[in-house]
Amino acid sequence: MNIEIITREDLQTLKAEILAEIRQLLGKDKRITEEPWLRSYQVRRLLNVSSGTLQNLRMQGLLTYTKVGGTLFYKREDIDTMLSTTNKKTKSR
Repeated sequence: MNIEIITREDLQTLKAEILAEIRQLLGKDKRITEEPWLRSYQVRRLLNVSSGTLQNLRMQGLLTYTKVGGTLFYKREDIDTMLSTTNKKTKSR
């Protein structure tokens, strides 16, 4: 049985690597949320909803979209408006 001793320096290095990966992942999501137009998969990831839920939001008129060819695009500001409106309705209940 081999025993390895982990030093504080090793832990600091591990911490730095983990933080760097987290920052990188957060940076990717930040770019998505700053884009003015989002595709369906980006909206689903942003809202953490399924394709069916996204379709229901469109059908109920809660989320507007623009169709170019066969691709649906959503304005980031429309998503923000929908979220703030939904949030206000939830608070008033």
